[in-house]
Amino acid sequence: MSDFNAPLRDMRFVLHEVFNAKKVWEQLPELAESVDPETADAILEEAAKVTSQLIAPLSRSGDEQGAQWDNGVVTTPDGFKQAYNTYIQGGWVGLAGNPAYGGMGMPKMLSVQFEEMLYAADSSFALYSALTSGACLAIDAHASEELKSTYLPPLYEGRWAGVMCLTEAHSGTDLGLIRTRAIPDSDGSYTITGSKIFITGGEQDLTENIVHLVLAKLPDAPEGARGISLFLVPKINVNADGSLGSLNEVTCGSIEHKMGIKASATCVMNFDGATGYLVGELNKGLAAMFTMMNYERLSIGIQGIGCAETSYQRAANYARERIQSRAATGVQNPEQAADPIIVHADVRRMLLTMKSMTEGGRAFACYVGKQLDIAKFSPDSALAAQAQDLVALLTPVTKAFFTDTGLESCIHGQQVFGGHGYVREWGQEQLVRDVRIAQIYEGTNGIQALDLVGRKLVANRGAFLKTFTRSIREQLSQPNTLYAAEVLAAVERLESVSQWLLEQAAVNKNEVGAASVEYLHLFGYVAYAWMWSRMATTAQANHAQDPDFYAAKLATADFYFARMLPRTLGLEASIKAGSQSLYGLAAELF
Repeated sequence: MSDFNAPLRDMRFVLHEVFNAKKVWEQLPELAESVDPETADAILEEAAKVTSQLIAPLSRSGDEQGAQWDNGVVTTPDGFKQAYNTYIQGGWVGLAGNPAYGGMGMPKMLSVQFEEMLYAADSSFALYSALTSGACLAIDAHASEELKSTYLPPLYEGRWAGVMCLTEAHSGTDLGLIRTRAIPDSDGSYTITGSKIFITGGEQDLTENIVHLVLAKLPDAPEGARGISLFLVPKINVNADGSLGSLNEVTCGSIEHKMGIKASATCVMNFDGATGYLVGELNKGLAAMFTMMNYERLSIGIQGIGCAETSYQRAANYARERIQSRAATGVQNPEQAADPIIVHADVRRMLLTMKSMTEGGRAFACYVGKQLDIAKFSPDSALAAQAQDLVALLTPVTKAFFTDTGLESCIHGQQVFGGHGYVREWGQEQLVRDVRIAQIYEGTNGIQALDLVGRKLVANRGAFLKTFTRSIREQLSQPNTLYAAEVLAAVERLESVSQWLLEQAAVNKNEVGAASVEYLHLFGYVAYAWMWSRMATTAQANHAQDPDFYAAKLATADFYFARMLPRTLGLEASIKAGSQSLYGLAAELF
């Protein structure tokens, strides 16, 4: 099915009412010149048309047909190339790109809303341009002026695509083990040799050229991650005047046959003496690549929200129409033989779980987008540094929590359909398959949790967390804040667990890994509680202007605090159970 309708009313609510984007942008001079609420709304309106009318109708057929490989050539499903050509004419790839090289320069607070629509319409299609946007960030931040002026304009236009090449067959999370080699050439370029796997969009038929950002090591590089450099390797070499030249020694050896996102080509890429160009400094490639990876982690997190939104829309519509049995309190629909299943408590539980988590995630994505905008554009260096600290803290949460709960929501949506959710024609089972990968790629969610606890909590003794909780307390102190006591109690629980974990990690390193996933989820539920307090407070203040919309928001907030936030109690107990039970079983007994 292709019945996706962009939740524009809710997006405008979050952007303009909850976070007052106009005020944020007015304080950031570069953004104040390029965007205002009217421009933002016009972009969202057009994005809704593009995603719902152009892209969403391709989702099921793309899944059925999938990407095809034949002797190194990859073909995307029918309709993808035509839709992509229309898509790039709107400038969507460069929406948040640097205007100096042809990007539109829009704020991240706005682009996260567009990304959600894109993933909600079709995750496979979304990935082709999402990787390009991330590649542009890395090139813009770290490449030479010559590389930027040559490669960024066609990338922002969407004529060329960008991908990242990290993983090798023996080297996934531990990138220090990579074997791809770079040999310096006399003209300043490098000869790149090696093989990479799981390369999203590494080969396709949508664009004129594909720009690979490849991690490799020089022969004399230091061991491990300290010896990794980053190289730009085009599929087709680029002449001095920017025109395309000869084919580079870059080929696609095969594509993976996957559980989901079947229209997205996941490639094995071979670099057989390919010409590449250094991006950033030698042996500093991992840091440069993380500019792209952190963007992609937020983007993939938003995949979880987008898939959940589509699943919710379908499930809610189905629940209002499907009749089965009578309500527990008596007949609700006497004109028909049974009542619609939305009267049943368990169906409502699933729908409200989906609704509260998706809308909470949408708000939190906008909040993180706001911090990214402040970090990038604020003329106040102290404010920018504080925002950057928050981005570092919250990136692993957004990637892992959005996708863990996104899968839960998609499964709930499938369950609402009963047996019909298990068959292909309704589209719910595809969403479950498509969203499942989001917990795995761009750093598995377990690794995100380790990053949160090990690097963002333990390593700095909770400094980033204090910045975050201080912001929450400042907002809770505002008059007429709804659910302030509940949020404060949740924040205190998070702080207490954090302090316990810091103390335990000092004497037993296993405690970090043992607690990390539960801790990330605890953090996520507390963060969403803050979002729901802010949304409920805004809804209460504006209720008379749009009674039905705000009443729904208040009722959903009530459900979140009554039924979702209590999950933090079990997570606290699990964390404080410690690591001992994980290590009581000898490896040979598993």
